[in-house]
Amino acid sequence: MVNAAEAYRQQRILNAPPEHLTLMLYNGCLKFIDDGMEALGRKDYESANNFLQRAQRIISEFRLTLNFDYEISHQLLPLYNYIYDRLVEGNIKSDLSQIEEAKGMITELRDAWVQAMKTYRIDKGEGKDGNGYA
Repeated sequence: MVNAAEAYRQQRILNAPPEHLTLMLYNGCLKFIDDGMEALGRKDYESANNFLQRAQRIISEFRLTLNFDYEISHQLLPLYNYIYDRLVEGNIKSDLSQIEEAKGMITELRDAWVQAMKTYRIDKGEGKDGNGYA
């Protein structure tokens, strides 16, 4: 049986515009990295591995869904590959510095995405500050 909070979360995802789904994935990836780093700190390697693999799967999804009709996709692919490699290496070696590096890059991408969403909404005339989903 699905509880009310889970039903709400599922409904929110199903009704979210595509650009917000991307933001949710960035935020989810960052949460999994934080959870993985916390588990590494406790020396709970199995949980750390599970969390970091979830973050890796999100980065893999970003790579798979790039639209190469746009020049930015050609720039994002090597960046996503590098982030993915840092997460894998950091996970294998329990190396927090590699995981932190990946986290910093994902945070920058997420922040740039939020700004792009705001700029797009402003350009469309959806409020002077572009606030909304972001």
